[in-house]
Amino acid sequence: MKETISIKTINPNDEKVLAIIEELSENLYLRFGSDGKNSFTDWENDNSKFVFVTAQIDNDIVGCGAIRPINDTTGEVKRMYSKFPGKKTGQTILAFLENKAIALGYTNLVLETRVKNESAVQFYQKQGYKIIPNYGKYTDRPEAICLGKSLN
Repeated sequence: MKETISIKTINPNDEKVLAIIEELSENLYLRFGSDGKNSFTDWENDNSKFVFVTAQIDNDIVGCGAIRPINDTTGEVKRMYSKFPGKKTGQTILAFLENKAIALGYTNLVLETRVKNESAVQFYQKQGYKIIPNYGKYTDRPEAICLGKSLN
């Protein structure tokens, strides 16, 4: 029997979501020494250009992801996480976010991950993302690698 992944848009402060966000933060801290929480503090729930989603299988949250605006045409992918890598959860989340980004008028998506996070870099490259110059607060951060994708 194939498990069906459903994607739900939700407030990232919802109690149902806090456990998966904390699991992501712990995972990042153990692997890279930083939990990534500082990059997710300016969330605007009442701004439709900010989108947070969960991936669910049988009502169990198995992943999450988000987009937020960099400017009117560029969104930033944030807080991507799958409890079960290799199960297409990440691909399903990212495809949903890309479609949502197009609907919101974004023409590009960008993101940052750690150079050491080779599995994430490979994942995004398989989804059509290309390495781009580091942007924003990542400009002079040699541990960071940025990727981007045109949605046109």
